[in-house]
Amino acid sequence: MASILDEYEDSQNSRQSTQQRGRLASTNIGLTHSGFVNVRLEEEKPIFNKQRIDFTPPERINHLAVCNSQLCMSLGRDTLLRIDLAKPDQPNQVEMGRKDDSKVHKLFLDPTGSHLLISLNTSECLYLNRNTQKVRSLSRWRGHLVESVGWNKMLGNETNTGPILVGTGQGVIFEAEISATEGSLFNTNPDQYFRQVHSLEEDGRPAPVCCLEVERGLENKYFIIATTRKRLFQFAGKVAEGAEQQGFSSIFTQNQDLLPSFQEFPANMGYSEITFYTSKLRISPKAFAWMMGNGVLYGQLDYVRPDSLLSDVQVWEYTTDIDLSFNKPISIVLTQFHFLLLLHDRVKAICTLNSQVVHEDVFPEKFGPLKRMIKDPAGGLVWIYTERAVFRYHIQRESRDVWQMYMSMKKFDLAKEYCRERPECLDMVLSNEAEHCFQNKRYLDSAKCYAMTQNYFEEIALKFIEAKQEEALKEFLLKKLSNFKSSERTQITLLVTWLTELYLNRLGQLEDDDGKSGDLFRETRDEFRRFLNTSKHRECLFNNRGTIYDLLASHGNIDDMVYFSVVMQDYERVVSHYCQHDDYRAALDVLAKHCDEKLFYKFSPVLMQHIPEKVVDAWIQMGKRLDPKKLIPALMNYSQMGSSQQINETVRYMEFCVHELHVTEEAIHNYLLSLYAKYKPDSLLRYLEEAGTYASEIHYDLKYALRLCAELGYLRACVLVYRIMELYEEAVDLALKVDVDLAKSCADLPEDDEELRKKLWLKIARHVVQEEKDVKKAMNCLSSCDLLKIEDILPFFPDFVTIDHFKEAICSSLEEYNKHIEELKQEMEEATESAKRIREDIQEMRNKYGVVDSQDKCSACDFPLLNRAFYLFLCGHMFHSDCLLQEVTPHLSAYKLSRLSELQKKISASAQASKSRHRSMQNEDTDETSHAKGDTPNLGKGPTSREQMKSDLDDMIASECVYCGELMIKSVDKPFIDPQKYEEEKSSWL
Repeated sequence: MASILDEYEDSQNSRQSTQQRGRLASTNIGLTHSGFVNVRLEEEKPIFNKQRIDFTPPERINHLAVCNSQLCMSLGRDTLLRIDLAKPDQPNQVEMGRKDDSKVHKLFLDPTGSHLLISLNTSECLYLNRNTQKVRSLSRWRGHLVESVGWNKMLGNETNTGPILVGTGQGVIFEAEISATEGSLFNTNPDQYFRQVHSLEEDGRPAPVCCLEVERGLENKYFIIATTRKRLFQFAGKVAEGAEQQGFSSIFTQNQDLLPSFQEFPANMGYSEITFYTSKLRISPKAFAWMMGNGVLYGQLDYVRPDSLLSDVQVWEYTTDIDLSFNKPISIVLTQFHFLLLLHDRVKAICTLNSQVVHEDVFPEKFGPLKRMIKDPAGGLVWIYTERAVFRYHIQRESRDVWQMYMSMKKFDLAKEYCRERPECLDMVLSNEAEHCFQNKRYLDSAKCYAMTQNYFEEIALKFIEAKQEEALKEFLLKKLSNFKSSERTQITLLVTWLTELYLNRLGQLEDDDGKSGDLFRETRDEFRRFLNTSKHRECLFNNRGTIYDLLASHGNIDDMVYFSVVMQDYERVVSHYCQHDDYRAALDVLAKHCDEKLFYKFSPVLMQHIPEKVVDAWIQMGKRLDPKKLIPALMNYSQMGSSQQINETVRYMEFCVHELHVTEEAIHNYLLSLYAKYKPDSLLRYLEEAGTYASEIHYDLKYALRLCAELGYLRACVLVYRIMELYEEAVDLALKVDVDLAKSCADLPEDDEELRKKLWLKIARHVVQEEKDVKKAMNCLSSCDLLKIEDILPFFPDFVTIDHFKEAICSSLEEYNKHIEELKQEMEEATESAKRIREDIQEMRNKYGVVDSQDKCSACDFPLLNRAFYLFLCGHMFHSDCLLQEVTPHLSAYKLSRLSELQKKISASAQASKSRHRSMQNEDTDETSHAKGDTPNLGKGPTSREQMKSDLDDMIASECVYCGELMIKSVDKPFIDPQKYEEEKSSWL
């Protein structure tokens, strides 16, 4: 029955805890004004997480020290237990070997965890090194109750402590050095030396040195802090570089003539303790906390201040539950933002930022009263022990709530630093900072902070509008715009448009107040133009350029409209603006700078009318990037109605296209030809001559050129065109109207057509005789043309002309005839002689023969030649007829191969017919009529036709020796193996 009740109680407890967690979760879910949803799925772990060590000491714990993950504790009267926290399952127990009644007073462990000092209540001190099991006595220290040790963090190592400071209960500070290595034969003690360097007093009497700390600052400057029950002393001095090993006595010597700097408090609780916060091992601490009678003095350490090491000092007074008579604080530990105060039954955590108690942990009485609290600077763990138990504190995320305190203290930079990884907290800090700046009328700073928050955009914008702070609103919009992602196009478009309107309003106000020459106006305009030129928002501005143009136009801001057009590369609008304002040079500069061919084609007509020379220079500079054909309409328009300058510039550009760019477009050449014909006739003939003398070389239209020159009466140009068109008769006819010599040059052009050339010269002769009536010039025509004879031109002369004028020409003609007759006679005799020799050679060839021996062999197959029909060549080569046919066939063309096959078939058919006829004649029983009928068709044309076919076959295959004739020469470059049969031949050899 009892078990059922226990189960019911457990279920009720679990249900209540579940409901409590549900309520906690529901309270932690909320939608704040900033837009962040704060959802906590589980309860956060506390900053100070206590854990009891699973360790039951065999004897009561007297003292405990921990440093660099090395833990040492004094158990009972004579036992030391050492534990390497990296290997907690391998503890090391050492017996001190003391037989008297002495007890451990305090333990001191150096920062490396290698050197352990054991102070006994009998004013003795023992030493134990981490690497040994032997506890050694420090003989020089005997007679002094050690209360504190100031370790040397710079020179200490595993075998040597370096110079250290030792404070005693009698107020004396000694300097000492301990070495773990064995000394000489006469000095086996680990303590190298032990000498007094200073003493401390309170109220004129020696006071125990409760704590010692040695720190090194900048430029070899050392600081020593020593505390007594009511006083905190500071010593500072420089140690020469390289003299650190000589110790700290020089620092106390430097302060000997001066009163030591100290702070004193009236209350005395019999002891004090100072602790320091170090973020990393072996670096100088940043903060301190001193527990004394009046409370806790805490602050920062400033190594630069000349007068005092302590800065930003505050005193936290003990709360009412801390009674110095019955409930005195025992120990103190300092963390980054808290100090922990150890009482006999609890631990209090006080925040150093606001001096508030943020945590209090009460320990169960069963473990006994708390004895001391120590912090390991290496791992940051806090250790607390009683006589029967050891506890450990893990400090987790100590800075997680610090931002709230800094925010409440208006230290927003520090607050942002400590919540940088928590966006919801950072948003709250920024919102508070923005509101704080707004209340203090720092509107620009407020705008910058608001832009980084998730607060509602409309609320913030209206806030600045109601306060009439347009500059702050503009700053807010700019910052907000810079935070948008490129995908948030709608928001970007809205802000860009709004900012443009704000800039334009501001520029309009400044222009009305100070004009465009004011410094503020220029700065605002430059800022606005930088905004328009921002690459991040280029796409938005381009997509909404129509709206921006409308805004600029509505404000009459022409200069910025032009600038925006340039930024958007909308050069057409820029050029149009300049042209509308008659600033043609500026328009041309834009065209020349950006080299847009389409804009050149569009605006060249207007610019050519006003600045033709500059326009043509720009065209020439563009070179082949412009199509001259697309510029012709503008050129023709203004060349027909323009000034001489425009015409000259038009001609200059056309000449550039023809001579420099080598343009072959017919329209370009036709247009240049028309310009020459109308305005520069002196250049027309030169152009036609340079263009070429053949129609294939000409790029202009010959018919157009002929018609244009004829209309304008340029006869020489027409003659030149006729010559190129090879209309020589028309050229001569027209040239005779201009110059006889020009006509003569045209008459000699048809070199291949003698009949036409003679006809042309006859025209010239007729013109000279009939029109010019110049007999001598007519006779010169005979000498100029070898085709004309005197008899050709005699009909052109009138009847009254005497023969005296032609005597020489007639005699010359007769001599030429006689000479020609003699040449013909000689040629006939040579032909007769040649025919005679040919007939003789033919007769000789018919009688020529060759001797074939019975042992001669075929040159192709190397078999006896006389076995079958053969051919014998004059060169001596002999071939069977079938072997010769086989050798010649690969060299014959397709047509000859077809002809050869046809002849072979016909010869074979003829042979078959002859054999059948022979068999018929031998048959005695066959009718004679049938013999006559069967023989009639073959007797007439059979033998003749067969002999002819054999002759044709011989001509085809035996016209020359296959080894000595042209066939062998032509086959030199042919491969031995046919490429088409190469693979087949290759495989046959494998």
